[in-house]
Amino acid sequence: MPYGWDDSEQQYQRAQNGDFENHEASFGHEALAGAASFGAFKFFEDRQRKEGKPISHQFAKELLVGLAGAEVDKLVETKGLDYIDREKAKRHAKENVEHLYDEHYVRGHGADQYDPNQYGPPRGFDRY
Repeated sequence: MPYGWDDSEQQYQRAQNGDFENHEASFGHEALAGAASFGAFKFFEDRQRKEGKPISHQFAKELLVGLAGAEVDKLVETKGLDYIDREKAKRHAKENVEHLYDEHYVRGHGADQYDPNQYGPPRGFDRY
């Protein structure tokens, strides 16, 4: 089950603040995926809003999945997790970031495409 916005943001804050020990059991692949998907979504939003160009939902999700995978790799390297955790985290991050995207843009706004000029970013992004 994918994390929602609040859970993903909470795990992102934990990862950024170092509020856990290396390979802490409670910071497993699901938490890592939540942190990575939130971080990827924030990076995506900032970049796309700067460019201001609408793109299809499919392309937006492909970008987000790639960014989330890169975030997982970065977090795995800094948190001392192993290959199995990384692969599980990437799978969960893909599911989570697609869920977050759909929750905000597809179900939340009924948008037919990602358009940074028409819809605002997800809540909480202004804190970062």
